[in-house]
Amino acid sequence: MTARTTNVRKTIAAVAAGGSLLALSPLVARAVTSDDPAPAVTAKGAALVDGRSGTALFDKAADTARPMASTAKIMVASVVLDTDGVDLDRRVTVRKQYRDYVAQHHASTADLQTGDKVTVRQLLYASLLPSGADAAYALADTYGTGDTRAERVGSFLRKMNAKARELHLRKTAFDTFDGTRGDTSTPTELARLTRHAMRHSTFRKVVRTKRYKGEAPAANGRTRTYTWTNTNQLLGAYDGAIGIKTGTTERAGKCLVFAADRDGKTLVGTVLDSDDRYTDAAKLLDHGFGSDSAKDMKIRELPSGAQHD
Repeated sequence: MTARTTNVRKTIAAVAAGGSLLALSPLVARAVTSDDPAPAVTAKGAALVDGRSGTALFDKAADTARPMASTAKIMVASVVLDTDGVDLDRRVTVRKQYRDYVAQHHASTADLQTGDKVTVRQLLYASLLPSGADAAYALADTYGTGDTRAERVGSFLRKMNAKARELHLRKTAFDTFDGTRGDTSTPTELARLTRHAMRHSTFRKVVRTKRYKGEAPAANGRTRTYTWTNTNQLLGAYDGAIGIKTGTTERAGKCLVFAADRDGKTLVGTVLDSDDRYTDAAKLLDHGFGSDSAKDMKIRELPSGAQHD
C-alpha cells in the first residue's frame, strides 16, 4: 500500500498576552503532514481526494479496476442531471418490467408499484437511498432513446459509458444501470465521478438525506406514500458526513463512495471490497481532516424492513 498525503488543514494557534500559547480547541484539527502514517484499511482498493482540487490524499490500489456494485447509480444520476433541460418534476409511470427486473436479479428495490406516477426527482431518491434497481431501470427507460424498452435502456447505457469517457474515466465501464454484473471502476475514478455529480445541488441534497417520505398518484386513483431510508450508515455516524452511495454484490464485496465536509473543506473517498467499509471510510476521513473521530463512531442502525446494500 502506498499513501500520498498533503497538508489538508493548518492548525491556528493564537498567542495570548505575554507570549504564551492558547490551548487549542478540541474542535480544531491538527495539521496533516507527509510524516503522518497512512491508516490501515481492510478494503482491497481505496482512495481519498480533496473534494475541491481532486488532490490525492490516500491511495491503496486506487487505480486498479474492480467491480463497483450499486455505486454505478452515481453515474445514472449524473447522466440524468446532466441532461439539458432536465425536468425533475416530470411524472414517470412505473412499469411492471421494473419490478420484474428486481425479482429476476434479486436486486435491491424501492418497491415501486406498477402504474404509480412518480417524479424524476423521486426516482433519484429511490435509486440513491434504498438503492432501488427498479428506480434506476425507470430512469434508464425514461432518458434513453428508442422505440422499445430494450433500445432505450441500451441507449442509456451508452450515455453512461460516453459520460465516463467525457470525464476521462478510462478504466470505468458499465454493463448495467445498477452495477450488478460487469460494471467496473477504480477508487480514484469513482471519486472523480462523484466530484462531478456533486456539482448538482439536487445530487448533494439527495445523497445526504437519511430518510425520504413523499407522495405519488397511485394506479388506483388514490395517493401512495413512499418512504425510503438511506442505506449509507455513515450518515449520522461520522461528523460531517454528506453521502454518498453504498454497493454490495458477491463479486464486488462491500463498497462505499463517501464524502464529508468540515469547516468548508470537503473530502471524497472510495473503498471497494471492504470487510468494514464504514470504519475504513472513517479512518480515511480522519486521515484527511487530521482528526480522530473514527474511534468513537457509532454506526446508525437501519429501521426494520429497510433495504441493505
